[in-house]
Amino acid sequence: MTSTASPTDRLHGLDALRAGALLLGVVLHASLSFFPQQAWIVADDSRSIGAAVLFFAIHLFRMTAFFLIAGLFAHLMLARRGWAGFARDRLVRIAGPLAAFWLPVLAGIVTALVWNAHASGLIAPGAPPPPPPTYDWTNFPLTHLWFLWVLLLFYGATLLLRAPFAALDRGGAWGRAVDRFTGAAIGPWTPVLLAAPLALALWLDPAWIAFFAVPTPDEGLVPDTAALVGFGLAFGLGFLLDRRRDLLDRIAAWSPLFLAMAAVSGVAAWVLAGGPRLAPMAEPTLDKAVAAATVAFAVYASALAAVGLCLRFLSGRSPARRYLADASYWIYILHLPLVMLAQVWMQDWSGPWWAKLAGLSLGVFAICLVSYELLVRHSFLGRFLNGRRVPWRRSPQVAAAVPAE
Repeated sequence: MTSTASPTDRLHGLDALRAGALLLGVVLHASLSFFPQQAWIVADDSRSIGAAVLFFAIHLFRMTAFFLIAGLFAHLMLARRGWAGFARDRLVRIAGPLAAFWLPVLAGIVTALVWNAHASGLIAPGAPPPPPPTYDWTNFPLTHLWFLWVLLLFYGATLLLRAPFAALDRGGAWGRAVDRFTGAAIGPWTPVLLAAPLALALWLDPAWIAFFAVPTPDEGLVPDTAALVGFGLAFGLGFLLDRRRDLLDRIAAWSPLFLAMAAVSGVAAWVLAGGPRLAPMAEPTLDKAVAAATVAFAVYASALAAVGLCLRFLSGRSPARRYLADASYWIYILHLPLVMLAQVWMQDWSGPWWAKLAGLSLGVFAICLVSYELLVRHSFLGRFLNGRRVPWRRSPQVAAAVPAE
């Protein structure tokens, strides 16, 4: 098996996807306050169906692509460090930030909620506060950090499932069979193969809202079945693709077709979902089955299109994209409370929704980048989040001694 990208090469195209997806994450959450109907804690005075279309297009592929990337790099790290080194690294860089930042993030979100309640007249000045909510393992508020929690579950499952195969497959026969299976699964038919189990899970989910595609497991410590299936398949595909990096070239070659598939199925999914309709499809009817199949297909076609296009057109080395990829973790953690606070602050301003959305997104992104540069990149937090701390300034002798990546 040959590949233009060996397991030791850095995949700059996936760095570009990670950087682009983080930018879109800020836009995604910022767009919620501009929906034509109340869909968020903040309902801006300027609303449009365009904000819902933008949200739907981004949400369809973004997290699925993230999980595919996460699976690929999970296999890479496991092969390099072994199971003990892999587990230790993931505990430090995934479980550690989840534990360290969950409470500050929740505090910021609660601040935005209280401020919005006062601004909207829901709480009168001097009135006693409402009783605090009660939480247990079924509704624990993971916030947007749910991604880290689900990753930890996938990492644990990976180690448990891989151990018996690694112990029994001393000769590598099973591994070669898995590689052949992966090769056969990659092609224009890949979205169909992946969509079938996800469509079944969505069809059986009585709480499924088609507009939100794969459900976001942001409440409760046990993700629902549809989320585990949808994101787990993407993670598993990425894990297998790192064993066959030559198949990334095939995905890149098929990316125009994946993009066409995503466009057609995405429009159909929007129509079948009823646009920004927020009512669940409770009953497992034929209409729900068609919607589930179409949405599931659109999810994987769009994720594969994003991966393939970035590998095809953005695989060159770019210091700017690498910087944004390094900053992505910090921006992911920090952005949501800032977005919510900005939405509360701006909700009564006059102006078109797209201008307010652009200003809000750029403002939050600027704060995140400045704080990353000043507080994270060159400090212990850089090592905590990204595994390395970049010195503030290198002397010419040190810079010359550092090999190019």
